[in-house]
Amino acid sequence: MRRWAALVLTLSFAFAAGSAAAQTSPPPELHLHQSYIEEVTRPTDLDVKDPLAVFAYVLNALPQQVKVYPTENYFYFSFVHGGIPYAGNIRLDASNRDQGKVQFGYFEQTTEWLEDTPTVFRELDAKDGVKLEKVERFLYRLTYKDKSVLFALNDLSNVKPPATAVAPGEQFIGPVFDDSGIRFFLMFNPAIRSFLFVLDETVPVADQLLPNPRRPHLWIGKRTGFIYYADHRLKRKILVGVYEDNVRVNNYFDGPFDQLPDNFIEGETLRNALLQIQPSLKGQIDRFGGTPDGEVRYMISPYRNYKEEREFDALDRCATRRAKGTRPDYYRCFVVDEGPQDLGRRPSKTGQSD
Repeated sequence: MRRWAALVLTLSFAFAAGSAAAQTSPPPELHLHQSYIEEVTRPTDLDVKDPLAVFAYVLNALPQQVKVYPTENYFYFSFVHGGIPYAGNIRLDASNRDQGKVQFGYFEQTTEWLEDTPTVFRELDAKDGVKLEKVERFLYRLTYKDKSVLFALNDLSNVKPPATAVAPGEQFIGPVFDDSGIRFFLMFNPAIRSFLFVLDETVPVADQLLPNPRRPHLWIGKRTGFIYYADHRLKRKILVGVYEDNVRVNNYFDGPFDQLPDNFIEGETLRNALLQIQPSLKGQIDRFGGTPDGEVRYMISPYRNYKEEREFDALDRCATRRAKGTRPDYYRCFVVDEGPQDLGRRPSKTGQSD
């Protein structure tokens, strides 16, 4: 990674300098090693084999209201018990939350050096003593025993891509807020029957983008490891790569495949796009691209899981060669996999398939 030039996007410097000058932002949050040591060595009491006990522990630890940023409505948490780090989430799935359903899962955090441990997963509702009430379109009250917490979903209903970031014929599916903190526009190109995640630069990007010294249209996120390609034809950056090791350990930087714009998909827009790609799915998927039982979902990941930046040399050569003129196959350079999907399981932050 050190082969990338240590140059930061000028706009990032300008934004940081402007913020410092105005003195409107607080200083960064400080994390102490002392706190980490005390957390991993502290004796704790929790029956991690009992999902309702863990659910009660998580809910009781939350304030009266929390914010759910990711657009597939996962509220993530982590804790350490017995010296072991755990991760999990409470999910208010757009497909069934209005029926009072809550998805809850947790697992020992995935590592490179050990096999994945089984996930504890439950769909909770009134039969478990769990009550989920819709207060407003983007606000839900979750109650278990004596504790209630308001979950505020991320309202991006007014977020649209600028006209300069939309290619002729492209369809905007919806805004994406990834668990990495990066925002995207999910686009569908009917001409090549493929999706694209376009970086949302209408807001400050929560990363520093470094240019590739050999191929100036390639940029890498210093914090996330995401790789973008600066479109030759439009003023936009397309997500083309996610670091493979992050995908393997299933962390916040494993890519936006699991943060689709569920709250903002209009009608049959997404399903119609998927059926253009794979007509054989007709009658097998709902409007979110999932199977009727909710167990499996079509995976939208139009980018490469990479180890080295040279893996994008062919993409750059293709895009540079086809960018001139109006060649309709220019955006085909960004297509990673055109094969059909059998709706096999995909990884999620619960360790289950989404």
